[in-house]
Amino acid sequence: MKKILTSMMACACLIGFSACDSFLDEEPKSTMTSNLFYQDQIQIEQAVNYLYRTGAPNKLTGAGSAYMGNISTVNSMLTGYFQNIYEGQESICEYARKLTRQGNEQIISKSMDDLWDACYRAINSANMVLKSAPEVDFDSDATKSQMIAEAKFFRAWNYFAMVKMWGDIPFYTDVYGVDASEMQLERSPKATVLAAIVSDLKDAIPGLPAGTQAENGMRVPSAAASMLLAEVYMYQGDYSNAASAVKAVINSSAHGLTPHNAAFDVNNFDATRYETAYNTLRKEDGLAETIYAYEFNTTISNGGWWPTYAFDTKATGLFGTYSIFERVFTPSNQFLNIYEANDMRIQPNQFFHWEYTHPESGLTWSADKDATTGEYLWAGCWYWYDEQAVLSSGRGAKDRDVWRYAEALLYGAEAIAQTEGVTAEAAGYLAKVQARANMEGKTEAQIATELQGLSKEAFIEAVWTERLREFPLEFKIWDDCVRTGKFPVVDATEKGKVTYVNLVGAQNGSGGTFKDSDLLWPLSLNEIQRNPNLTQNPGY
Repeated sequence: MKKILTSMMACACLIGFSACDSFLDEEPKSTMTSNLFYQDQIQIEQAVNYLYRTGAPNKLTGAGSAYMGNISTVNSMLTGYFQNIYEGQESICEYARKLTRQGNEQIISKSMDDLWDACYRAINSANMVLKSAPEVDFDSDATKSQMIAEAKFFRAWNYFAMVKMWGDIPFYTDVYGVDASEMQLERSPKATVLAAIVSDLKDAIPGLPAGTQAENGMRVPSAAASMLLAEVYMYQGDYSNAASAVKAVINSSAHGLTPHNAAFDVNNFDATRYETAYNTLRKEDGLAETIYAYEFNTTISNGGWWPTYAFDTKATGLFGTYSIFERVFTPSNQFLNIYEANDMRIQPNQFFHWEYTHPESGLTWSADKDATTGEYLWAGCWYWYDEQAVLSSGRGAKDRDVWRYAEALLYGAEAIAQTEGVTAEAAGYLAKVQARANMEGKTEAQIATELQGLSKEAFIEAVWTERLREFPLEFKIWDDCVRTGKFPVVDATEKGKVTYVNLVGAQNGSGGTFKDSDLLWPLSLNEIQRNPNLTQNPGY
C-alpha cells in the first residue's frame, strides 16, 4: 500500500533555495528561518517526507520532459551505446554521447544547476532535521530514531550522487541560513565526503525498519541503506566491506528474485502473454525483489513521461492518451548484442520490443526497418510500457526501482570473488540471476558448477556482463565503467561477446575516445560565478 505520497502534507526548505514541487508546497512554508529550526514532531516528519521527493531521488528517477530523460539516462549516453533521437534539441545528450562536453559547459549548465541545487536543497533540509530532532519531543524514541535515520540516508544518497557526478564538492553538515556567504564553501576532497557518507549509512541502518519498502508504507527500509552502503564500498574498491553490507540484504528473508508466473513454460515461450518475471517487474509494485523504489501514483505525483519513452512518435495517433511519444533513450543494435540468443531478456516484450498491436483497435506500431535488409534499426524500451497509462488514463503510476535484489546478488558475487576468489557462494549468487534469464532449461546448480570453472578475472567480467544485461534500462552502466575503470566493448556481430578494455583511451559506441576529463561532469559555470571559491574540473 502506498503511503508516502498519500499521506504527504508538506515540504520544508530554507530561504535561498528554490521552491519544491507544487504537490508538496504546503506547510511548513519556506519562510521558516534557520535559527528557528523545526519545533515539533510534525514539522520534522514533514521535512523528512520532503526528502523522498527532492534531490537525487527525484532528479535521477523522474521523467519530467517528453524530449529528454533524467540525468541518469544522459550518463548512460556517455558510453555511446544509447541515443536520444531528439538530441538536436537536447544537445546535452549529443555532447555526452560524442564525448564533446568540453567547450560546451555553458550549454549544459542548466542541467547541472538543476541537479546541484536539488541535491543541496535536500542536504540542507536533512541537516536541519538532524540539528532539530535531538531537541524535539516525539511520541516515541523509535519514531525519533527512524526520522534521524531517514535524514541520514537521504543526506548520504545526495552526497554520493554528487561525488559521482563532480568528484570533490563543497561539504557541510550545518544549516545554511539567509546569508549567501554561508553557501560559498570550497570543494572538499572526495575521500572526506565518502567517509561521511559511510558514517551516515552505518548510523542509519539500525534506525530503519526491517522488511520491504512496501511492508513499511513505502518508507526507507534498512535494506535500502545497506544496499547504498554496499554501492559506496564497491565504488571505493572496498570489496570486503561491500560483501558484508550486501549480505545483509541477500540474507534477508524479506527479499528475493521475482519468479516467472506459474503458467510460464520456457519450452513454449509466447512473448505476447507476459508471464515472465521481467513483465511482472514491469507491471507490479511492492515486489520482494524491490529494495527501494521511487513512488508514483496517478493523482499526487504521476510517472510523467515514462510510458511514452517505450515508443516513438508514430505511437501518438495509435494511442491518443499522450500528446508526445519520443525515443529519448534508445539502445544501439551493437549494445543489444550483449545478449546471447538464448537469453530471455532479449526476446520480444521482455526489456525491449520491435512491434506492438493495440489490443482494442488492432492497429500496429513497429520500429523502423532498414529499407534494404528489412532488419530493425532500433528497439523500443518495453520495460517502460504501462498498459493503464498508455491505453486509458495518460497518467503513469508505476514505481521506478532504484535497487533490486538482483543487483544485491551481483554485487555479492563480485565482492566475494574480488576478496576470496570464485567460491561456491559467489557462483551461486551469479547463477540465480543467470538461471532466471536462461531459456535452455539449465538449473541454478548446473550454472553455478560451470561458473566455478572460471578464473577469477573471467568470473568478475561475467558479473559485469550480467549487470549490463540485467539493468540496461535502470542506468547502471556508466557508474560501472567509472568504478571499474573498464569499458565493455560489445562485439558488433557475435552475440554475447564482450571484451573489457581500459576506460580512458577506449573508443565508445559512437566513436568518441574517453579522456580523463570525461569521468566527471563540469561544474555549472553559473555555480562558479555564484561561488568564487569553486574551481572547475580539469579539462573543462
